[in-house]
Amino acid sequence: MSKVMYDYTKLVLERVSFDPLLFCKELEKAIKMLLPYELEELRKWLLSFTKGKPELKQCLLIVNS
Repeated sequence: MSKVMYDYTKLVLERVSFDPLLFCKELEKAIKMLLPYELEELRKWLLSFTKGKPELKQCLLIVNS
């Protein structure tokens, strides 16, 4: 079940990446729902996903705190 939640989270984040505020909001929701090892995977994915999107870099602070 948790792999499904992780995949769903990535899908949602990809779809809302056009709006940094919405992206950060969805990221905060994901942090509350995902398990610790899934958060680590999400952190790695976010580093890769935001590489070419400087407007989303601020949201990485949410995950790193």
